[in-house]
Amino acid sequence: MPATFIQPEFRVKIDYDKCHKCGRCVQQCGWGVYDFNERPVPHDEKCRACHRCVTFCPAHCITIERNPLAYRENDNWSAPLRKAVWKQAETGGVLLTSMGNPQPYPRIFDHLLLDACQVTNPSIDPLREPMELRTYLGRKPDAVQVEPDGAGGYRLAEDGGMSRNIELATPIVFSPMSYGSVSLNVHKSLAMAAERCGILMNTGEGGLHEDLYPYQDHVIVQVASGRFGVGPDYLKRGAAIEIKIGQGAKPGIGGHLPGEKINKEVSSTRMIPQGTDAISPAPHHDIYSIEDLRQLIYALKEASGYKPVGVKIAAVHNVAAIASGIVRAGADYIYLDGFRGGTGAAPAVIRDHVGIPVEIAVAVVDQRLREEGIRNHASIVAAGSIRSSADVAKAIALGADVVAIGTAALIALGCHVCQSCHTGSCSWGITTQKPELTRRIDPEWGAERVSNLVHAWSHELQEILGALGVNAIESLRGSRERLRSIGLDEQTNRILGVKPAGM
Repeated sequence: MPATFIQPEFRVKIDYDKCHKCGRCVQQCGWGVYDFNERPVPHDEKCRACHRCVTFCPAHCITIERNPLAYRENDNWSAPLRKAVWKQAETGGVLLTSMGNPQPYPRIFDHLLLDACQVTNPSIDPLREPMELRTYLGRKPDAVQVEPDGAGGYRLAEDGGMSRNIELATPIVFSPMSYGSVSLNVHKSLAMAAERCGILMNTGEGGLHEDLYPYQDHVIVQVASGRFGVGPDYLKRGAAIEIKIGQGAKPGIGGHLPGEKINKEVSSTRMIPQGTDAISPAPHHDIYSIEDLRQLIYALKEASGYKPVGVKIAAVHNVAAIASGIVRAGADYIYLDGFRGGTGAAPAVIRDHVGIPVEIAVAVVDQRLREEGIRNHASIVAAGSIRSSADVAKAIALGADVVAIGTAALIALGCHVCQSCHTGSCSWGITTQKPELTRRIDPEWGAERVSNLVHAWSHELQEILGALGVNAIESLRGSRERLRSIGLDEQTNRILGVKPAGM
């Protein structure tokens, strides 16, 4: 009997008439696809279609195609379903995967359109008029204190209620991605880009490597159930602290970093033994109620000199009531992670079938907090497959203050979304700890690419604001009247608070 029924998903084709036989493809592939015997010989079954070899082939003689006859066509028993059954019949285990949910659920952002100004309400030319993208992350006071400025006017008094907010030059931050799930050079790239762009990166639950200390004013340090890397010095170094309760890609599931990715540096940063699996359970074993959460929030505030503390939760049913409790517990911001959020590793069945869209979560949380009169008590961060500046604008119009981008930042660094992060063999040097692969990301190069992405989206946001006839991003927040839907049912429109196009 064959060892496996699973056929190669891709075919690697080499035009040997063009091939230089230089071996570059052998060097670049992190999956061991190629042998070299006078010329490269591919093993299709190992290919993940990450396209590293295609990109770096000097002769452009490599093509990778989906294997068309690996699985007969069947609308009911699709190829992924049959492949999963065969894998589980061979292993008896839970199937792991990574990156975001690829299932063809409706993408609500793609069914929303932004309004534009015409004659009665003129648009603004962003190239000639100032457009304000600056925003603040944190609890806003019910009133601010002012004092005379000595020139006949007034200024905000020192500690007049806004001093504990974090200023962001543009309403974008980088999503939590732990050191271990991504390489140190990726963390450095994000930290350097955050400093250059005037925004924040997030350590995830992997601790803060000492190489990132120079950028600590642009870093959110995360406290997850595993408490990896958490100590007094760690808490005081971050600009803000984030308690991770849940993750959009795997609501109700804890974190797991395989021991193969725990090298000496990761071990030291996370404060765990080298080579052992790092498991953070789903529940925090000191949080079983809102009162418990409140105790932790204020313990972290006291330990850090009262820095802002946020709480990250997955977007799930009843998220509005959960968010209300979190705000009343004292959180300075709520991080809402939708079901399309990325992950370094998760059970495929959880990633693909659990959670709700971030668009819905942001709309109902913003509305609930407004109805309860506590909207100013916390900022809302929206995450879970923010793919473009248009998604940013739509999320803010639905009620978010800030959005978080993770996969988009990794794509800027070369990620081709082959969804194999959990294997630790990333050919692009992003989600791996293998030295021969991690050195492929130069932090200076990476920081420039990610900074360019943030600057480009910021310029596009200014164009959108100009078309809407507003000159500040804060004027767009929660302004759902500037959105119209196409192809959404009446109930979804009602939940979103958005009218259909034409009304």
